[in-house]
Amino acid sequence: MAHDGLKTPPQLKPDTLRVTPLGGLGDVGRNMTCFELNGKILVVDCGVLFPEESQPGVDLILPGLDQLADRLDDVVALVLTHGHEDHIGGVPYLLRQRPDIPVYGSRLTLAFVEAKLREHRLRDCALHAVAEGERIALGEFGLEFYAVTHSIPDALAVVIRTPAGSVLHTGDFKMDQLPLDGRITDLRGFARAGEEGIDLLMADSTNAEVKGFTPLERDILPNLERVFAEAGRKLVVACFASHVHRVQEILDLAAEHGRKVCYVGRSMVRNMAVARELGYLHVPGGILIELSELNDHPDDEVVVVCTGSQGEPLAVLSRIANRDHPAIGINPGDTVLFASSLIPGNENSVYRVVNGLTRLGARVVHRGNAFVHVSGHSASGELLYLYNIVRPGNVMPVHGEERHLVANAELAVATGVPRERAIVAHDGDVIDLHDGVARRVGRVDASYIFVDGSTVGDVSESSLTDRRILGEEGFISIVAAVDLREGELVAGPDVSARGFLEAPAIFDDVTEKISRALVTALDEGVDDEHRLQQVVRRTVGQWVSSTYRRRPMIVPVVIAV
Repeated sequence: MAHDGLKTPPQLKPDTLRVTPLGGLGDVGRNMTCFELNGKILVVDCGVLFPEESQPGVDLILPGLDQLADRLDDVVALVLTHGHEDHIGGVPYLLRQRPDIPVYGSRLTLAFVEAKLREHRLRDCALHAVAEGERIALGEFGLEFYAVTHSIPDALAVVIRTPAGSVLHTGDFKMDQLPLDGRITDLRGFARAGEEGIDLLMADSTNAEVKGFTPLERDILPNLERVFAEAGRKLVVACFASHVHRVQEILDLAAEHGRKVCYVGRSMVRNMAVARELGYLHVPGGILIELSELNDHPDDEVVVVCTGSQGEPLAVLSRIANRDHPAIGINPGDTVLFASSLIPGNENSVYRVVNGLTRLGARVVHRGNAFVHVSGHSASGELLYLYNIVRPGNVMPVHGEERHLVANAELAVATGVPRERAIVAHDGDVIDLHDGVARRVGRVDASYIFVDGSTVGDVSESSLTDRRILGEEGFISIVAAVDLREGELVAGPDVSARGFLEAPAIFDDVTEKISRALVTALDEGVDDEHRLQQVVRRTVGQWVSSTYRRRPMIVPVVIAV
């Protein structure tokens, strides 16, 4: 399973549990971990990472699914901790390869997954709903599920018991003691599992750098109420399409303030319908309207709940900010509320949208200027509680960037976990658990797999570099025809450009330079089209660099006639 430049893990010994994260360690997204024992593999989560600005044309980034390509028949199940995209978004791409892999998760999580599978035209997949307190056996893997509080209902942690030892995987969690749905993180269950013995604890690291405790979800209600009270015109609320708790708060406040609510965005409409059907979302009667009805109501009587809180270019809010949405516009006096966290790496995209909305005259309320969001992840105080309750033999922080993982490991060490047993792993690291000790034994390739439209895995880093150059520096093409036998330039050069000072007159100087360079090369006996194209590329490149300090993509075409 190893690739060039990576240390090949040794052959797996009997009754040794091999843990291989294929995503989620170093990024906030594409969470996925494989647990292998005696030739069988259990997978926990299969999410996606959303692209950054430096990855133009990429729709999604998958975890290292290639590592399972030759082992699909060995996969006993896929376990999902909760229904956020960074944990379930990659499921259709895994099930494309083997549709009958049993999938286990809570009712809401599986309902979200089922909707995604329909969009991918995957039917008759083996989905099995589980609930907190439930135990199941999958060969030598014994699973027990625990309720955890997160920013989405029905989230689960899981203990994986095997002959090689027991693992507690928390999924994403926090310890909100007064959650809106009354479903608290099962600390008593964690304590019981700790008493039985947890050899490896894999804990959510996202907020490990944050001191103290994550505020209660209900603490933001007065501030949300204030936003509603002060909104004199249209109110637009942007949040994750799976943030059912936050949408519930918005629905309740809209009802109190006599406003109708319109969901906008395919994933928002789909997920809220699923949540309502299953009883996780309670919609006041007569409050919902369709997008087509929005203009039938005064601006001060509507709330638009939409996607795009992370500045995604094609999401609803970005299109509104760019005046590109066919049905929703922003006018002076409108209010836009960002009701979700800012995922690291999205800062530039989000603030570009904020600035665009502000330019249109909107009052923009976000976490930076008002207490309108609380995280779904445990801060350091809660993680310390977790370590003290469970008393694990080994720790491997998961779900976060490098700084989050390191901070989480330091918390574990502070509670008494030996430093050598607090493993800061990275995607592709292979950790073996044997006789109560977890050790890093090698690496496999868990590189990004890019999804571009319907294409999976065909986009390389080099092609992304080309795209970045095209987007930032522009494109210049040069076409010339030569008679190689006579050694003459017979046509051209014709120069054209896109995204680079496209006025034709600016190329007059370089056209002469190209002609002289080609004639000189032909006079010197160069009779190879490729070498002549290199002459053209070099000539244009030097001219662009010295004149404009730019590095556009240069595509020379020399035709022999």
